[in-house]
Amino acid sequence: MSVAVVLAAAGSGSRMGAPGNKVLLSLDGKPVLSHSLDCFSVMDEVCELVVVTREVDRQAVSELVHQAVPDKKTQVVLGGASRQDSVYLGLLALTTPAEWIVIHDGARPFITPGLVRKGLRAAQEHRAVGIAVPVKDTIKKVQDGFVLETPDRAELWAMQTPQIFARDLILQAYAWAQEEGLSVTDDCSVLEAFGHPVHIVPGEYANIKITTPDDLPQSTAFSVGFGYDVHALAANRPLILGGVLIPHDKGLLGHSDADVLTHALMDALLGAMGGGDIGELFPDTDPKYKGACSIDLLKQVLVIMEDRQFTLGNLDITVMAEKPKLKTWKTSIKSKLAQVLAIEESQINLKATTTEGLGFVGREEGIAAQAVVLLRSN
Repeated sequence: MSVAVVLAAAGSGSRMGAPGNKVLLSLDGKPVLSHSLDCFSVMDEVCELVVVTREVDRQAVSELVHQAVPDKKTQVVLGGASRQDSVYLGLLALTTPAEWIVIHDGARPFITPGLVRKGLRAAQEHRAVGIAVPVKDTIKKVQDGFVLETPDRAELWAMQTPQIFARDLILQAYAWAQEEGLSVTDDCSVLEAFGHPVHIVPGEYANIKITTPDDLPQSTAFSVGFGYDVHALAANRPLILGGVLIPHDKGLLGHSDADVLTHALMDALLGAMGGGDIGELFPDTDPKYKGACSIDLLKQVLVIMEDRQFTLGNLDITVMAEKPKLKTWKTSIKSKLAQVLAIEESQINLKATTTEGLGFVGREEGIAAQAVVLLRSN
């Protein structure tokens, strides 16, 4: 199978509010157009690629094509006044005898070789294929601010690219459209007007077109924090873990309520934020923290997290205790933490283990806790 690609990249970026072509905007560290180029570069079926762009962008686009597609025949040609004109100029520029033509918008960077190949398989039977997804919303036809009708959503599909055609068919249809003065917004419409049926292949909702600033995914930074804490067991002290009072003949010794689980969690959160540790934030030399509720201290850490614009992804906590056995209390602890952290219980993993009689935990001298958290920077 031999395939030629026409990549439409002659937009102005006016709806993006961008100073230049939107396909040159950065996405995940490289221009939007580069993502589509990378897709077609790795496809052995593709023998030629023509990128249609504006004169002002020709040098920049040419450099991207040279870098991304070094092993295939490529051209960068100038587009026309409309997308339809640009695609036709791209079709006329093709020089290889490829039997199949793939037309794709450079502003759809999330295209995958798998989706292209799915369309190519269907094209071998139907000769004209459009990639599309069923619409999710109810669509209204509106005129002068009033609804005229509500089409049946079950029959509505949102068109995407690539759109794939037999070479002779798409060239004939585009030449006819130019002669007839037909004006359309996608390539399948040319085939529809030409009288050839178009087969629809289900696309991917992730295959979005970058049209407005809201379409450009915002990069998200992640940070990981680790916390560890130990407290000795002592008589006549309450045993509090994760804000839950657990019946036991001993409790944890400390300046505050010695909630070792919550302390490890706070240190993990502070670590992910680069915010030091709980000893710096709540020193045990300060009388105001004498007997303090660790859950209340955790709430103060959450204020810092909110001020620094972090959100919690998930957390993984391990409590090391020979006794008591914590299986009965894990659900209550997770519920309490989820309520305080304002997250779902599914975002919390809580493990309890012994040390098989080894060390201070095994001798029932104390309890230790570890916590790992993932934060997202908003």
